[in-house]
Amino acid sequence: MFSVGQFFTNCYVVNCEKTKQAIILDPGFDNKAEAEQILDYIHKNTLKPKYIVNTHGHPDHTCGNGIIKEKYGIPILIHENDAHMLGNIMGKLTQFFIFKHHSPNADIILHEGNVIKFGIETLKVIHTPGHSRGSISLLGQKEIFTGDTLFAGSIGRTDFPESSEQEMKLSLKKLATLPDHLKVYPGHGPPTTIGEEKQFNPFLSL
Repeated sequence: MFSVGQFFTNCYVVNCEKTKQAIILDPGFDNKAEAEQILDYIHKNTLKPKYIVNTHGHPDHTCGNGIIKEKYGIPILIHENDAHMLGNIMGKLTQFFIFKHHSPNADIILHEGNVIKFGIETLKVIHTPGHSRGSISLLGQKEIFTGDTLFAGSIGRTDFPESSEQEMKLSLKKLATLPDHLKVYPGHGPPTTIGEEKQFNPFLSL
């Protein structure tokens, strides 16, 4: 987990220990200097990047996509409902919000139930809209990456364009059905567990 960018986005490098294949999740860094810590980590651990995966399309999670794609030539994956947030059309918007870089277009469109495979590891796509129409969580054996849907003690904002408080409530109910032991890796802030959030997060009981 690397905290990157002006909004301290959590960027994750998730790899298969056996094959060294890896995905880069939410590269929200906005310059090559900041990207170096992640590129160095990948190099020192002899990882083989396979995909760039975005939990949603907001620029603080996607603005480093181009840097990673230029370095490794790997595809960008995002849910179908947020794919329009990537590419040249959204470049002007990211510049307006003081982001220097914007993401190229998506290469692979994700849907509910898709499985992202790297080496012998898999992450299942769970559509969890609310913060954005195409927000997803990625479910593994012992962990879940929740993007800006669920944080430790809080949730993502629902006052943005294409956000929905009602959809967020439904997504949180979906996450609340998962096993308590699952480690939660959010888009911002520290890790937690599903069990801790059921007990202490006021939004998970809505």
